[in-house]
Amino acid sequence: MPPDKSWSKHIPDGPWDYIVIGSGMGGMTTAALLAKIGRRVLVLEQHYVPGGFTHVFKRPGYTWDVGVHAVGEVTEKSMTGRLLAALTDRRLEWASLGPVYDEFHWPDGVRIDFPDTPQAFRANLEAAFPNESRAIHRYLNRVREVAGVMKAYYLSRLAPPRAGKLLDPLLAWKARAHFLETTEAVLRELTTDPRLRSVLASQWGYYGSTPHNSSFAIQALVTKHFQWGAHYPVGGSGRIARELLRTVAAAGGWTTIRADVSEILIEGGRAAGVRLADGREVRAPTVISAAGIMSTLRRLLPEGVADTEWVSSVEELRPASAHVCLYLGFEGDIREAGASAANKWFYETWNSEADAWYCDEPGSRAPVLYCSFPSLKDPEHDPGPKVRHTGEVVTFVPWASFAEWQDEPWKKRGEAYEKKKKDLEERLLAQFFEHMPALEPMLRFAELSTPVSTQHFARPIEGSIYGIEPTPKRFGNPWLRPRSPIPGLLFSGSEVATVGVIGAMMGGVLAATSAEPVGALRYLRRHGLRDR
Repeated sequence: MPPDKSWSKHIPDGPWDYIVIGSGMGGMTTAALLAKIGRRVLVLEQHYVPGGFTHVFKRPGYTWDVGVHAVGEVTEKSMTGRLLAALTDRRLEWASLGPVYDEFHWPDGVRIDFPDTPQAFRANLEAAFPNESRAIHRYLNRVREVAGVMKAYYLSRLAPPRAGKLLDPLLAWKARAHFLETTEAVLRELTTDPRLRSVLASQWGYYGSTPHNSSFAIQALVTKHFQWGAHYPVGGSGRIARELLRTVAAAGGWTTIRADVSEILIEGGRAAGVRLADGREVRAPTVISAAGIMSTLRRLLPEGVADTEWVSSVEELRPASAHVCLYLGFEGDIREAGASAANKWFYETWNSEADAWYCDEPGSRAPVLYCSFPSLKDPEHDPGPKVRHTGEVVTFVPWASFAEWQDEPWKKRGEAYEKKKKDLEERLLAQFFEHMPALEPMLRFAELSTPVSTQHFARPIEGSIYGIEPTPKRFGNPWLRPRSPIPGLLFSGSEVATVGVIGAMMGGVLAATSAEPVGALRYLRRHGLRDR
């Protein structure tokens, strides 16, 4: 059996085959896949708990996830589900959110549910828009087209950057066509009904880019991702790190927490290890950064390396939207008050093109609230005698609204920050309780997380939970792939592939496959590379 305790502050003695920087979904997948083919991997995590955006945090009586609200393609009907099951030796279990996983509440009392089968999804859309059957049919066809070309796209990512400039047009030209169109352009081509366009793009919050900015391919992949519904880890999202990192430890690897990497060591023109903020150095023949490509280039490369063509090309891209999250604790039967395992989206407008999702003006409202109830998703949650449950309310905000506090220490950002934070918390609570008033008497705890806290704990650029914004320009960039131009330095995570938990996982698979092509591909073929 793998060890129950798979991480600590200690760094065991080497030698190491690989060092992975960051224990988010991409880094953990890379490390687990390399462990499965017999490699000894050291995972370094700067936070005091591993998991990246899959980790959980606690306050007295309550536990919340920070980034896992709904995940598709985790059952063994899908390739990704079979692979995740293999990497965790089937210790990681998933619970369905139910026949409806997302509820969308629009102005004028309009509600449209997104269900857990493609047939019901289409039926719900046609019931809401009976004159738009042709447009809906064409949209779903476009989604299938994108899904059908993704394997070639992922294979093209395995080429080195300079070779990729030549191979991408040959291997992935069909995928590139979809990636280089915006969501808005495609939806306008399909329908003249602005409300249908808003509904089709209503899940843009799962990738953090509004329709006139986002690549259509990412929109289509989200639709495909949830076509058989959404799931949540049994035991909470912290189980993801526990089980993947147990796999790493079982092969002789380890995860070290509070291990803040300050620099990737470059010797003789190639990566040779890392230097930690406390001065310690750890060496391995290959370093894999799962800390985000842009973040790695800005923060971890030594001087002189950062003035190159590829670094400048990535620096031209921009991070996806930042967000705030209101973490809520309740006492009472929140199901009776309207809560459920399904996520609730409350749109205040049919206009999904607005970028300014939060305004500093007093009394302003968020155009959309995304509401999740983690305790109702986890079948192992015990509400106890006080019937305690958790909720989360998320909306997007401009990074500029909080940037002035980015260098201030956590919990010591000053009176102006606390005042701004409290004002936003009160406004979001008031807006949330307008939609779900029966929950208000049950509220016992509220705490707002801002983008500077996200940056403090997870180190994404400008507090972006999704990394580089998934625009056509991002997917047209030839340098966002697992192989860097520096020998011995690879990249993992969502910026290598696509966004979200499974997107980051696929980025992790690509990194491991680039590091160990023969062994990784053999393992993938053995454990579900082909969809059923």
